[in-house]
Amino acid sequence: MPITVSIVEDDRDTRDHLAALLNSTTTLRCLHTYPTGEKALGDIPREPPTVVLVDINLPGMSGIECVARLKARVPGLHLVMLTMYEENDLIFDALRAGASGYLLKSMPPEELLRALEDVQAGGAPMSMQIARKVVHYFHRTPISEAELGVLSPREYEVLSLLAKGRLYKEIASELGITLGTVRTHQQRIYEKLHVQSRTEATVKFLRWGRDV
Repeated sequence: MPITVSIVEDDRDTRDHLAALLNSTTTLRCLHTYPTGEKALGDIPREPPTVVLVDINLPGMSGIECVARLKARVPGLHLVMLTMYEENDLIFDALRAGASGYLLKSMPPEELLRALEDVQAGGAPMSMQIARKVVHYFHRTPISEAELGVLSPREYEVLSLLAKGRLYKEIASELGITLGTVRTHQQRIYEKLHVQSRTEATVKFLRWGRDV
């Protein structure tokens, strides 16, 4: 079954473009579009999609408030910000409100589609510029090579591809392993790095000074 996506975006051209992009795939389907947070809040709890794409700069109720109120009413809903803004305050306010990811409108369409597939699988996608801001915001001490050594060479390969946003099936094909093996490596990486999502693993990858 396709992943259902609803869009909360006040610009009609952008809404129509995103809906057409989603419906051009076999894995994603646009369920509904809404021009305001108020309309989305009135309708989405009655027929929740898998993922909701939300613009931050909405008329009336802000996108961040919309996310917080939808998350309160539908706790299992995946909400992803899709915006042109890269300010630290907005990023962290959105994540605190319950957003599962933070994507920039400038990202290539194929990366956006991949991110939506990833969030449905339990990931927390962020545009790479946003992930870097998260790292820089906390000003943490870089992770040592000794900490990097907890991963096997194969786990490191899988992590580097996860950080690049590759789908599990793409990783399996590139490394010549099964999809089940990719998932096993992913779980071991999460356990060894003490993280729970792709985004957290990518942040640690960046803290090692690695580039994706």
